[in-house]
Amino acid sequence: MINRVDNVLDDIKKELINLSDFILENPELGYEEVKSCNAHVQLLKKYGFKVEEEYMNIKTAFKGTFNSGKEGPTIAYLAEYDALPGIGHGCGHNILGATSTGAGIVLSKLINDLGGKVIVYGTPAEETSGAKVHMVNNGSFDDVDIAMMAHPGDKHYKSGKSLAMEAIQFTFRGKSAHAAACPEQGINALDGVINTFNNINGLREHVKSDSRIHGVVIEGGKAANIVPDLAIAQFYVRATSKKYLKELVEKVKNCARGASLAAGTQLDISNYEVSYDNLVTNKILSNMYTKKLNEVGVENVYDPRESYGSLDAGNVSQVCPTIHPYFSISDENIVAHTKEFAEATNKPKAYEGMLKTIKALVLTAVEIISDDKLLNEIKEEFINTEK
Repeated sequence: MINRVDNVLDDIKKELINLSDFILENPELGYEEVKSCNAHVQLLKKYGFKVEEEYMNIKTAFKGTFNSGKEGPTIAYLAEYDALPGIGHGCGHNILGATSTGAGIVLSKLINDLGGKVIVYGTPAEETSGAKVHMVNNGSFDDVDIAMMAHPGDKHYKSGKSLAMEAIQFTFRGKSAHAAACPEQGINALDGVINTFNNINGLREHVKSDSRIHGVVIEGGKAANIVPDLAIAQFYVRATSKKYLKELVEKVKNCARGASLAAGTQLDISNYEVSYDNLVTNKILSNMYTKKLNEVGVENVYDPRESYGSLDAGNVSQVCPTIHPYFSISDENIVAHTKEFAEATNKPKAYEGMLKTIKALVLTAVEIISDDKLLNEIKEEFINTEK
């Protein structure tokens, strides 16, 4: 089977490299990825995929499906292609997307014999308000048996965890007044924000050590001689599970409520971005993927990274067995979300990592399609794992 995968990949690898490079050279922010989305769509259509564009009424999302017409599981690959402001593809979503689309195309050339269905989802805006959340909430993954993607990095890492995250905005409204002539007639909205930060700093002693609370002030007044009547703070609250995140978010909100009461302001609490669930890696699926990486020549696959942020792939992992490993694009230790990381994605080492990763993703799918027992074990683990 490896030889068949190699032959198909040899035929399309130039197109995949061109896809990654084109998106690298044309960085687009979340929900603005018109060129990037279209590049994926056109390549999938060329290889016989039925593509739903503007999927789920999201302009830069798509769902590309190749159905063998035979009974078998549905395998999904998740493509991202949004860039970061100022530094372009500093997270490498150009090569990430090309890897997922490439895996989908290669698998499509095999499933007429194997059975089943392969879907490539184009998922915009992972860096901000990720489309996967909307897709999950509207049932896109309800009939998916397995979901996979692989993110570029400095090494090959096994799929691990991510933090559940909620993006909370606190808007404090007070009353303006002359800060020197009649401050007693004002209600300082900025005091509400400052008190909130102080209250949260006091809370930190009493939260789990792997949780995170971090925020910024986006509105704090216009001039020092005017009592601010409007102040706004935005926070990310993160935890290793949905259950604890819910508990922690309520404590953070209470910090703001107490701050508002002390300052005498009115308080509005809202979400300024969608919330991300924690990633729950399916270990049986992950072990199979690691085995296939070894088979295609990747000798060192490291344990999951000890530090991690939040991913909208976490939401997918709550509804179907999912993995989100990392693949090496450089021999150097490069830091994500930098221009240097973006520049590394169009080097020979990055292409080598991409191609080996595609092979492993495809061979993992082939193993699952061919082995009902393996698929059942993966699903059983998913059902019995605490989310």
